[in-house]
Order: sequence, then structure tokens, then C-alpha cells
Amino acid sequence: MGKFVCSKRANGEYQFNLQATNGQVILSSEGYKAKAGCSNGIESVRKNATNDARYECKVAKNGKTYFVLKASNGQVIGTSQMYADEAGCNKGMASVKANAPGAKVVEE
Repeated sequence: MGKFVCSKRANGEYQFNLQATNGQVILSSEGYKAKAGCSNGIESVRKNATNDARYECKVAKNGKTYFVLKASNGQVIGTSQMYADEAGCNKGMASVKANAPGAKVVEE
């Protein structure tokens, strides 16, 4: 099972990364001013992770693909790493769907 790693950035903001069982980061959050915001973001990922309609696969300027996970209000709650192609992007989304709902939270 994956895990959410909640940490504090150098600028004082909090963020989380969702890691797969192998430790690879599969989803990263924006920066949050308060730790409570980070916790709310994690809960939003858990809530929305299994809903296919919340995912959007995109193509970066360098031609690589990535995806975003959105909340019901359309706000982006997580962004993936870069993938070589759409197949990799789809595997990443499947990994978030599998790992996020039951992932434990670890503080760093």
C-alpha cells in the first residue's frame, strides 16, 4: 500500500507526495500555508482518486505527458510526475486510484 508523505518546504509551506509501494512519487500537491490545508488536500485526494472523471491527462511543452487530479469544484489537488507517453500516464492514474484510498500519512 502507498503512503502520503507530508513535509514542510524551505519556504515554510506544507506539501504532500503520494508514494507507491515501491517509494516512487506518483502525485504531488501544491503548497499549503497551514498543515491543516495539507491534511484537507490529502483527504480530497482520497475522496476523488477513484473517480475517473477527476483525472485529466496533459502534454507538457517537452512532449511528455502528465496528469492532474481535480476536486469536484475543478481545483487541481495533485499533479503527477512526467511520463514518456500516454500509456505511462494511464498507468500512473491507475496507481493513484489503487494507492490513495487506503494510504497512510507519514510526517517528515
